[in-house]
Formats: sequence, structure tokens, C-alpha cells
Amino acid sequence: MPKLKRISGEETIRRLEKLGFQRIRQRGSHVALKKHTPDGDIGCVVPLHKELAIELYMAFLNRQN
Repeated sequence: MPKLKRISGEETIRRLEKLGFQRIRQRGSHVALKKHTPDGDIGCVVPLHKELAIELYMAFLNRQN
């Protein structure tokens, strides 16, 4: 598996929105997103930091599969 590049919270949100997620609320520096699927809703919270930890990306990718 190739190394993942660190990206910002805003960039992560833009990429999740391209995958069908919608912003549902923001509280402070955290944005909640939700995606409707035939199997049910998928939700995630993205912190608006300059760089996000690689482990957070892996959690997002695992929720998509």
C-alpha cells in the first residue's frame, strides 16, 4: 500500500463531499458529515486541523468499505 499524504481537515471534507457526504453541523473546530446509503447512514466527524493523522484516514476508508 502506498504511503498516504497528510492533508488538512478542509481538504478531507472536500474529498468526502465528492464521495457523497454532506455537512450536517459544525461545533467549534469539528464538522459532522453524513452519507445516506442503501444499507443505512454513515456518519463521521472531521477536525479542522492543518494536518490530520494517518490513522484518521484509515478509519474513513474502512467505513466506506
